[in-house]
Amino acid sequence: MMQIGSTLPAHNLQLFRVRRAGFECSGSPLNPLNRAPTRKPERLSTEITKEHLFNLEKLLQKQPHPNPPDPEPAINGSHTTGENRGRGILEGLNLASSVWPEMKAAEEMSPRYLNRLQRLLSKSAEYSPRNILGSRWREYHGSNDWAGLLDPLDENLRREVVRFGEFIQAAYHCFHSNPATSTEEAQWPRHVALPDRSYRVTKSLYATASIGLPKWVDDVAPDLGWMTQRSSWVGYVAVCDDITEIQRMGRRDIVIALRGTATCLEWAENVRDVLVPISDEYNNNNNQKKNEGIQSTDGQQPKVECGFLSLFKTRGEHVPSLAESVVEEIQRLMEKYKGEALSITITGHSLGAALALLIGDELSTCAPDVPPVAVFSFGGPRVGNRGFANRIQSNKVKVLRIVNSQDLVTRVPGMFVSEELDKKLRENGARKLLNALDNNMPWAYAHVGTELRVDTKMSPFLKPDADVACCHDLEAYLHLVDGFLASNCPFRPNAKRSLWKLLNEQRSNVKRLYTSKAKALNLSNLKSDMSTMANCLPSPS
Repeated sequence: MMQIGSTLPAHNLQLFRVRRAGFECSGSPLNPLNRAPTRKPERLSTEITKEHLFNLEKLLQKQPHPNPPDPEPAINGSHTTGENRGRGILEGLNLASSVWPEMKAAEEMSPRYLNRLQRLLSKSAEYSPRNILGSRWREYHGSNDWAGLLDPLDENLRREVVRFGEFIQAAYHCFHSNPATSTEEAQWPRHVALPDRSYRVTKSLYATASIGLPKWVDDVAPDLGWMTQRSSWVGYVAVCDDITEIQRMGRRDIVIALRGTATCLEWAENVRDVLVPISDEYNNNNNQKKNEGIQSTDGQQPKVECGFLSLFKTRGEHVPSLAESVVEEIQRLMEKYKGEALSITITGHSLGAALALLIGDELSTCAPDVPPVAVFSFGGPRVGNRGFANRIQSNKVKVLRIVNSQDLVTRVPGMFVSEELDKKLRENGARKLLNALDNNMPWAYAHVGTELRVDTKMSPFLKPDADVACCHDLEAYLHLVDGFLASNCPFRPNAKRSLWKLLNEQRSNVKRLYTSKAKALNLSNLKSDMSTMANCLPSPS
């Protein structure tokens, strides 16, 4: 028995400190000279539990002091290997069922662990530090397609991505606080509770569906109200006005934030997934090139989904189209801040991510000297064909798509052929055949831009089998980005983002361990704490 401990690696010896006394020689009852020394009887487990609860109560009565940030773990994730190896040894000795749970329980009851969990479950927002971007702002804005910044994820880029996602959350909350669109409100921008007070809202944006519901729907269900309106508030334009923040970012930033699908008619437009030409400009240019004897290089006409283009181009009864509103406001701001370093950042979730691409394409040609345009999309579907993707790239619109591997929305519409397979086929000589299919098939979609891929299964707080709504939820996306280090590295232990909102919106998808800890920390009534946002609904999926 004593030889087993000597064969263990040195870094696993601490696993046996929990039951060190179990390996002491107890003496033989047949040999009075070799009897074990008398020991005090062990304390009852109930007494130990009472002591733990007493210490926990004392701890929670005090305001916990912020813990210093934990060091970033190694990228290769080697620290999990030792833990698994140690557990395997315990299972081989048939001791894992007794030693391992006590070790984990002791760790979860430690003051440091409880302090950190209470901080993550608190409503107070805690952010990673904002560093000065200065002369590198173009790099973080995608001038090099974020090369070298995504895997591992640069800490400055992580903070910027989360910040842009919170602009979308502000759009969700503003819409659900007043979803109805009046005939007079388009004259001035809505009040939006921006997460970043250095920005000021300058314009409200509206999307209008080209289809409507029959009149008998209002007779059958008169209470639907705003769910059946054709024109709806979809987002806003905001500009940075704080001198300190402008100096930190290295330029004055203009943000366009767009929410996802909310009304019945928006859902109806989403399923109109046939590709249509984005404009007649392609045909006119091709005819001109043929007359001049110039051959087209790609041979693909830019096409986008019919429903997305409809929401983007259709004018409302009392509001202009989304395309007209955005172009007019950006041209006004460009003229107002002429001579300054400017950037245009478009961010959206779900339907908003699709509209963000159309806005980026429209703005890239709206004026001779357009500032750098970048799109940060969360959970966005495919928008157009390969010709549209080539057009976005040729117009120098930079696109960073944040994608959850478990999110089904990012895989539609289209023929469900992955971009990786399409790329391999084109490299192996099937380019002409695939180009012909792209031009003739109505569902030949392709993604645009650079991808930052996260995964629900990497979060230690979410269930690995989280449902479809959770995998597409915006708060879940921000939680995953905040904890992402690299594709081959686990969730970072010093993630800053609070779990309070995630627990409210996705309680059924959070692991039972953390929901029970929330109850132990007197945080089980989190939903009642939403009184500060009584008129707001959570970000829908």
